[in-house]
Amino acid sequence: MAWFRAGSCAAKLAIRRTLAQGGSYAARTRALPSQSRYFHATVFRQKAQSAPVPRPVPLSRLTDSFLDGTSSVYLEELQRAWEADPNSTIQESMRLLLLVRAYQVNGHMKAKLDPLGLEEREIPDELDLALYGFTEADLDREFFIGVWRMAGFLSENRPVQTLRSILTRLEQAYCGSIGFEYMHIADREKCNWLRDKIETPTPMQYNRQRREVILDRLIWSTQFENFLATKWTTAKRFGLEGGETLIPGMKEMFDRAAYLGVESIVIGMPHRGRLNVLGNVVRKPLRQIFSEFSGGTKPVDEVGLYTGTGDVKYHLGTSYDRPTRGGKRIHLSLVANPSHLEAVDPVVVGKTRAKQYYSNDVDRTKNMAILIHGDGSFAGQGVVYETLHLSALPNYTTGGTIHIVVNNQVAFTTDPRAGRSSQYCTDVAKALNVPIFHVNGDDVEAVVHACELAAEWRQTFHSDVVVDLVCYRRYGHNEIDEPSFTQPKMYKIIRSHPSSLEIYQKKLLESGQVTKDDIDKIQSKVNLILNEEFVASKDYVPKRRDWLSSHWFGFKSPEQLSRVRNTGVKPEILKNVGKAITTLPENFKPHRGVKKVYEQLAEALAFATLLVEGNHVRLSGQDVERGTFSHRHSVLHDQETGEKYCPLDHVLSNQNDEMFTVSNSSLSEFGVLGFELGYSMENPNSLVIWEAQFGDFANGAQVIFDQFLSSGESKWLRQTGLAVLLPHGYDGQGPEHSSARLERFLQMSDDNPYVIPEMEPTLRKQIQECNWQVVNATTPANYFHVLRRQIHRDFRKPLIVMAPKNLLRHKDCKSNLSEFDDVQGHPELSVIALQVYYELDDERKKVGAKDVAICRVEQLCPFPYDLIQRELKRYPNAEIVWCQEEPMNMGAYSYIAPRLSTAMRDLGRGTFEDIKYVGRAPSAATATGFYQVHVKEQTELVQKAVQANPINFPF
Repeated sequence: MAWFRAGSCAAKLAIRRTLAQGGSYAARTRALPSQSRYFHATVFRQKAQSAPVPRPVPLSRLTDSFLDGTSSVYLEELQRAWEADPNSTIQESMRLLLLVRAYQVNGHMKAKLDPLGLEEREIPDELDLALYGFTEADLDREFFIGVWRMAGFLSENRPVQTLRSILTRLEQAYCGSIGFEYMHIADREKCNWLRDKIETPTPMQYNRQRREVILDRLIWSTQFENFLATKWTTAKRFGLEGGETLIPGMKEMFDRAAYLGVESIVIGMPHRGRLNVLGNVVRKPLRQIFSEFSGGTKPVDEVGLYTGTGDVKYHLGTSYDRPTRGGKRIHLSLVANPSHLEAVDPVVVGKTRAKQYYSNDVDRTKNMAILIHGDGSFAGQGVVYETLHLSALPNYTTGGTIHIVVNNQVAFTTDPRAGRSSQYCTDVAKALNVPIFHVNGDDVEAVVHACELAAEWRQTFHSDVVVDLVCYRRYGHNEIDEPSFTQPKMYKIIRSHPSSLEIYQKKLLESGQVTKDDIDKIQSKVNLILNEEFVASKDYVPKRRDWLSSHWFGFKSPEQLSRVRNTGVKPEILKNVGKAITTLPENFKPHRGVKKVYEQLAEALAFATLLVEGNHVRLSGQDVERGTFSHRHSVLHDQETGEKYCPLDHVLSNQNDEMFTVSNSSLSEFGVLGFELGYSMENPNSLVIWEAQFGDFANGAQVIFDQFLSSGESKWLRQTGLAVLLPHGYDGQGPEHSSARLERFLQMSDDNPYVIPEMEPTLRKQIQECNWQVVNATTPANYFHVLRRQIHRDFRKPLIVMAPKNLLRHKDCKSNLSEFDDVQGHPELSVIALQVYYELDDERKKVGAKDVAICRVEQLCPFPYDLIQRELKRYPNAEIVWCQEEPMNMGAYSYIAPRLSTAMRDLGRGTFEDIKYVGRAPSAATATGFYQVHVKEQTELVQKAVQANPINFPF
């Protein structure tokens, strides 16, 4: 094996020279270099083929340290034994070393992890003594192990141990209530660090004081669930029964993390055990939780009332500053999330990264993410890997996330053997060299130890770690579900299985460290508080809306009037930033095709002016540094040296490195969009943008759009100003490179198509009350203003931009500098255009159709009733036509038609039937894959839209 071969020639020569000098073995070997001593002590020098085998010295007499005193006598005896039979020493040492390694690699397979004892596990042959040539007769033989120089208990000052003692400690370390998986990690320093933590001289023991704290926390966890079960017997609460040790484990983890420098933790978790975590870990007021069970009161603001649609209690989040056992305080945030398991994972990580930016946490040791998973979802949901995959990327890393899997050993009704293809539900994490600690959920002290070790790992190595809490679910998927339909054997055992609290109480009573009176006092205290909070819940009224954080103070909710500010910029500022972003370092040689593109970008001007105003700008997505269509070039590359240069990093003198961030992402939609959503939720004074490579690919992140972005404010009272750029447009590239599915975003818009809202131009209450904005900006100036508008108002709304691809270099798609300044004033977008406008305009000019007026509607949602009615009044006798590139069942038609009809009806201009449609026929696919067909369709719809003859309804 490699460690025996390394440096052997040089080592042998050094050993021979040293031994030739005479003197004692110890004195001679002390003169050797460390590598030579290591080799010599393991292999020994052959001196005489026929030397007699001496009688060994009893190891009990060898009490000195290695290579001193009588220990050297023992080594000399071993040397003579080797000289008599070389195979009797080297091979035996190697076999013992391999046995130790087998426990380090596979000991977890023998660990006592399943509280129910149901799992049938095949113990690997590698843990069988016979495989290494040892028998029962060898157990009390003494072996010299001190020269192996390994981490863990083999490196302690006990060079001589019996095989029995070695095996006993290996079993205690690797086959007890915790199974450690870490030998897949290639980093030797990390493995040795873990060995030192795992292979301690004696098993871990907590003192009486710590045990009393653990007991108190376990009683709180258990009694909380019992109390809810008693008061609301038929309510769904997705309780933690069977996994109650999660609570003391998390609390001890947070205490340890705070001691190691963590100041803020962002938590994401599913519904299982969420209420317990909210009440006992994050410290959401118990009276508020109880109030929500009883129907609850709606969140009331000092100024007005906004409840949104709300959500079930086990989806809600909160935040709290919590004291720790060590006397520090730590800020905890539990992020609200939907029932879509694991969807919150990247959101939490993104929010954590934003916290690190705003707190100048360069080392990423003050802000940490904790994700709690289910066993079925951790193995089954792809977003888990997408999130893990971000962990070491420079612009996405958070310095490590701690993952806790609440492993019920069943996913709803699906057994593990039907829910995954690997041994453990956590195996996906091994692809990222993540250590995994499997722990028996009935052993609360083992759970606490694993959680503390996870916190230490994260703060030491700034990388992810997994705690697999192997427990069970005492009831069904919810409390009114019958689990015996599908798991009769499991639930027969569960019905008679003691709780983790009962097990721990028995252990403490037997130890004599805790009395029955001590336990009764804690339980009485907990029950008293729970009942007091229950009484108080009947009159509970929130004191204020639970907004995100202090960063959001002063931002308005939909019922509070807000004025839109001017988004224009003074000409001198535009010129200064324009010069800054088009000036390159001396001797920097960019690609010759870059310069013209770069100088024409309104986007860069929007970013630069926001930076000058002190705002953080972050742009992320696949290939965004250059842009999919070579349209951005935020990062330039010297064509000779390969050196990178980002002009927007140099808008201000001494500009913060991350004040402007543009980053190519991994090839992920779900994970990266979720990350940027979380990032945008932390602080409103930032423009955070995610751009899809093509808008067609955005549906890979549909859960984020559906469950978070479109409805998060309504469900959870959480605002975000995230902007999403979706390249969209029909230019003959086929059904997967044409449509961002505009219709889906418009369908999720919550404005009423039959009611014209208040349209006062300076207040724009309409856009404040809408759930998001959907636009199709086709002029540089409009794009400039729509981006700046995201920041220049005292509320935040998501922005969906259908970014036209073929207008990036269109000769007519340009704006004068005066359209960017504050003289014109842009309190709101006026009528703006769809991509097809330019083709319609060309056709109108070609045929001389002077009686055709084209009204360009770029802000589709919320619908600009006032501006549309203004245009309708200008042409009272005109035929009304809606023209789009998309098929009839896609695009904006189904959204626009009822709203346009409402605007017309309000003016007495007709009904829905008076709106004519021009566009592609209904289709299952978004576009044709045949270029000739595309050209024919496009030509026909453009010609039809401007024809002189009336257009038949609907085609």
